[in-house]
Amino acid sequence: MACSLPSRRFLGALALLPVATLGFGCGQAQALGAPNPAAVTSAAAATTPSGVAVQPARFNPATAGTVTSLAPLVDSVKGSVVYVEVQSRPRRMSGMQGLPPGFAERFGMPPGMEGNSQPRQGLGSGFIIDPSGTVLTNNHVVEDADVVRVKLQDGRSFEAEVLGRDPLTDVALLKLKGAPGNLPAVPLGDSDAVRVGDAVMAIGNPFGLDYSVSAGILSARARNIHAGPYDDFLQTDAAINPGNSGGPLFNMRGEVIGMNTAIIGGASGIGFAVPSKLIQALLPQLQETGVVRRGWLGLAIQDLTPELARALKVDANKGAVVAGVNRGGPGDRGGLREEDIITSVGGRAVDSAGALTRAVALLKPDSRVKVELMRGGKPLTVDVTLGTRPAQRGEEEVTPRNAPSPTTRRLGIGLRDAEGSGAQITAVEPGSPAERAGLMPGMVLVQVGDGKVGSASEAANILSSAKSGAALLLRVRAPDSDATVLRALEVP
Repeated sequence: MACSLPSRRFLGALALLPVATLGFGCGQAQALGAPNPAAVTSAAAATTPSGVAVQPARFNPATAGTVTSLAPLVDSVKGSVVYVEVQSRPRRMSGMQGLPPGFAERFGMPPGMEGNSQPRQGLGSGFIIDPSGTVLTNNHVVEDADVVRVKLQDGRSFEAEVLGRDPLTDVALLKLKGAPGNLPAVPLGDSDAVRVGDAVMAIGNPFGLDYSVSAGILSARARNIHAGPYDDFLQTDAAINPGNSGGPLFNMRGEVIGMNTAIIGGASGIGFAVPSKLIQALLPQLQETGVVRRGWLGLAIQDLTPELARALKVDANKGAVVAGVNRGGPGDRGGLREEDIITSVGGRAVDSAGALTRAVALLKPDSRVKVELMRGGKPLTVDVTLGTRPAQRGEEEVTPRNAPSPTTRRLGIGLRDAEGSGAQITAVEPGSPAERAGLMPGMVLVQVGDGKVGSASEAANILSSAKSGAALLLRVRAPDSDATVLRALEVP
């Protein structure tokens, strides 16, 4: 069970492996969680998303150097850790196509299973953040699940609804059906306050061994493991194994500072967790619409290197260099230019291209932000109104709960309002009329027949009213392009 993490596609493929071997679903063996650092410094009082105060466990910092048992801490938080079981109908695992010869056998999968339709069962971990039954876990644990059941430490079991999920950060939010409203919950702590070397503790269900406890330290911060564009993982040496995915990483105050998410195969004591501060930033959107919409500047950027700094004749050693500006995009409209060196956005310092990507992603679309930069060796500040980050080629797009969907079942297409005008395609069902027409997520539908499309609801009304047997001529715009292409959509 190894994960070399060379690419996001590789990680995505590995996420399916445990289904055939250990019975762990959606990548527990691969994207399976690493512990997070412990906040030794003081933290503000934490509350649950509904505003209910949660009293974190108190571990006496004065005795931190002499404590030999974590039992009091374990007893105070273990009731909030849950066991997540998922089931899904048979599906063709198209994400496994094109794998190298011998890949399946190497990871314990029967030859040929890469493309077979197989019913799937899996398990993972999670934790309750609200007494009413709100649970956090990994997206890869519940992705494509038809049935999700959550088991509590006291033996109670509840069916769960997936309220929202964000594939790009591997975070998912669940709601337990019929929960009594007084479940044990834990607060999200401040992952920014933890330091390398702080003690941390993980609880989860590795290999189905429920409520296993491991401990260690925070090994590093801001790790980029090339799993996605917003990698900012905490690294820990606490033992993490398949089945720990989605479980909590605690500090010594009983606060969750990370969600265990990934390990490096073949290595020992190297695990990764999504920081709690990032999760907190995503929660409002996941609760409201079920998806995360991110700010977008419409720029091609790269790190500022000493060589580039000299070539650009600037006295700076950190920042993000603008290598390209999308014509008509938010950055273009805001006055950003090629060779600008961005050093701050929305008050957050930017020391690299990755830092700029993460900072902008945490800002709301349509918000107006100050961008500080160096241009021609001189400091400059410009105001930019952010757009909405479009889905990139090959990237999964999750449809909002409140998005129009009358066409989804009939034509196999999901839509949302596009920036400016039109309807952006958010999902295309495999084998559907939409897929046969060559439509892909990220494309923007601008015209159906002779009628221009101004919004997702307008497109949905036009498509849903089309007569069976009709062939609709569509004009669509590819992502990050002004060129339109024609597609013929046959209505079943």
